[in-house]
Amino acid sequence: MNNIRRLAFIGGGNMAAALIGGLTKRGLPRDRIVVADPSREQLERLSRDFGITAAADNETAVAGAEVVILAVKPQQMRAVALGLAPDIAASNPLVISVAAGIPHAALARWFGPRVAVVRTMPNRPALNGFGATGLYAPASVGAANRALAEAIMAAVSATVWVEHESQMDTVTALSGSGPAYFFLFMEALEAAAHARGLPNDIAHKLTLETAFGASQMARLSSDSLAVLRDQVTSKGGTTAAALDVLDAAGLRAIVAHAVAAADRRSAELAAEFGAP
Repeated sequence: MNNIRRLAFIGGGNMAAALIGGLTKRGLPRDRIVVADPSREQLERLSRDFGITAAADNETAVAGAEVVILAVKPQQMRAVALGLAPDIAASNPLVISVAAGIPHAALARWFGPRVAVVRTMPNRPALNGFGATGLYAPASVGAANRALAEAIMAAVSATVWVEHESQMDTVTALSGSGPAYFFLFMEALEAAAHARGLPNDIAHKLTLETAFGASQMARLSSDSLAVLRDQVTSKGGTTAAALDVLDAAGLRAIVAHAVAAADRRSAELAAEFGAP
């Protein structure tokens, strides 16, 4: 990755900032990164915080770039891609999209079939370096470009490849939307503890540390989630009483319905944003 001579970001928002921070920490020289964004304030912030180069426009940013990262809103992608298509076709860089809901076929149609395009779906915790990213690319992209795309996204997140692009909708429903599911559960847990008499600050701290500790236990253990759950559930104890209530309320079915709804909506947005 450090052999990249020029890496261009189109869009200088939060995800671009996170990736720039992660890449520079991993040794990519700051003077090899260039960013274009319509907001002068955004560009000044990135230049001040990271010492990268601010480009006057998108075309200037991608000139001579070996990698172009598209970090714009999905509804802006078509116009941005079509505007850059001649420059991208001329220099033929690896193009990485971090825009949700834009299918690979649409990107290939806008840039041309000869351009190597990798579609990614990072999630919001990537802003703090603890993200998860799903990646998809057809076989034509090649192993070298796939490895480069993965190395770039790994600067801020764990990475997984999916074999079929339709699975990106499920990635979106799981890890893309997933942080909000956990925040909702944590919010409810905190509120329930406060309602039982714990002060807000204590309920909040215990909620955060319990969620963090449970996640770390799962990450560091070779046991399945079901086994870990059993290990903290004594027969006839407090945990069992609580889990019985959650099971009776149909928690598993509720989660399945929620993920299915997000999956469907992701497919709908992909069809909308990527329509010819």
